[in-house]
Amino acid sequence: MRLTVRANLAMRILMQAAVNAPGVIRAVDVARACNASVNHVSQVVSQLALAGYLNTQRGRGGGIVLAQAPGAVRVGEVLRLIEADVPLAECMSRDDNTCPLTAACRLRGALCRALDAFYAALDEVSLDHLIANNPALAGLLAHEKPPLVG
Repeated sequence: MRLTVRANLAMRILMQAAVNAPGVIRAVDVARACNASVNHVSQVVSQLALAGYLNTQRGRGGGIVLAQAPGAVRVGEVLRLIEADVPLAECMSRDDNTCPLTAACRLRGALCRALDAFYAALDEVSLDHLIANNPALAGLLAHEKPPLVG
């Protein structure tokens, strides 16, 4: 199994928001830290915000903040959300399945059970597990505040 770029980016965004909580981060800062385009980051941020993982505010002083406690955000749930439209195999797609074996093949059932086990294992991992006591990650994702001019 391989996660999509979008799923990987979703986890990076959530980790950066958690590392910087309760502070605000900007999409451009996330894009820079995650080696992604601002447009791609913005699309994933919108999806995470609609699902209640992030709060966003436009305009000056606006940005992205974590909407839930890091311990409440489960990796499996986030990946299910992001990967919902990406079937693991062709036979799992309602729209694009052209496999002639679907009616008799038992592989689909095995793949479904494996995918359920994969997500169940990741449901045990919270965002807090990824960031807590991880100074190396904090060093990579911490948003530096601009110096005060005075």
